[in-house]
Amino acid sequence: MPAVAAAEVPLPPATGAWREGDPPGRRRWYDAEKPLPLEAGGELPGVRLAFETWGQLAPDRSNAVLVLHALTGDSHVCGPAGPGHPTPGWWDALVGPGRALDTDRWFVVAPNVLGGCQGSTGPASWHPDGGRPWGGAFPFLTPRDQVAAEAGLADALGIDRWALVVGGSMGGMRAVEWAVSHPARTGALLLLATAAAASAEQIAWAHIQLQAVRGDPHWQGGDYHDTGRGPHAGLGLARRLAHVTYRSEPELQLRFGRLPQHTEDPWRGGRYQVESYLDHHAAKLVRRFDAASYVVLTEAMNAHDVGRARGGVRSALRRVTAPTLVAAVDSDRLYPPAQQAELAALIPGADRLRVVESPYGHDGFLIETEQVAALVRELLG
Repeated sequence: MPAVAAAEVPLPPATGAWREGDPPGRRRWYDAEKPLPLEAGGELPGVRLAFETWGQLAPDRSNAVLVLHALTGDSHVCGPAGPGHPTPGWWDALVGPGRALDTDRWFVVAPNVLGGCQGSTGPASWHPDGGRPWGGAFPFLTPRDQVAAEAGLADALGIDRWALVVGGSMGGMRAVEWAVSHPARTGALLLLATAAAASAEQIAWAHIQLQAVRGDPHWQGGDYHDTGRGPHAGLGLARRLAHVTYRSEPELQLRFGRLPQHTEDPWRGGRYQVESYLDHHAAKLVRRFDAASYVVLTEAMNAHDVGRARGGVRSALRRVTAPTLVAAVDSDRLYPPAQQAELAALIPGADRLRVVESPYGHDGFLIETEQVAALVRELLG
């Protein structure tokens, strides 16, 4: 597929975040009544979560499913792109009538994560004091903070217990936190391509991405949102690096090899196809995401450790009471299958580790929807 160079794509003035006054699309909003106490200390006032729903909540409220997105995802799990939604649903094949998450049967809820940039409170949001965005003053978050905000959303919707909580990658971090923090509210659990705690290598890859964003001269300590120019180059570089870790070496070799991009000559300033591919994905992200949210969410992922202050990972995972399936992607080099094997071994109600066969690396949990759908159906019956 021909890729588009980053320089050819119109850039937003400073951020690709959804901001007040933009079309709401399918979003609804939950506004917390009280400030949110934060695990790192202090509190976050004015918490607001954007979310989308599909299907109807049953009278006994027993059919609710919580879907939790990965780092650069959002609440738009299914449906077309359009006003307010820059991209189509990221798990479109999984949600809808007759699909694994059959919206004729299940009430599916997908929030935009706290700290995100597609309608929920994050660095691009207006500070409660008014007059300016949060920017660099936005506080440090952990997955537990994000789950605490989502628990408030569940309360507002009148949902005491989710029939299923499902998430992959960063969404899986929050899913396992849900099951440990709120075992009575987690009816079943599906964890995809995730871990009990961020590893040293994952933190190392994230550190390079954070340095790329913060090293952009337009970063300005995170206070760039109203300057007319954001750290697009830094965010694009972070995305290029991240995307390599999301795919597998065999797939990249088979797909691109050493071929040049169309008529470009890599010996004379042109690009190889794989370079054009990375430029294309960098440009796409810059148009729909916020650099400061990328930093906040990446740091939250680095902070992920389900065993923190709970006696360690083994002790924490013993709190999970939900029937659980844990799935690894066999070609995942960012969240290797050993991490999912640990979850499956230590969660009391987990069945044997399941393996999603895919050449696509970490992104396989998003791409191999038929295999993921079979896991969903197994849990929900």
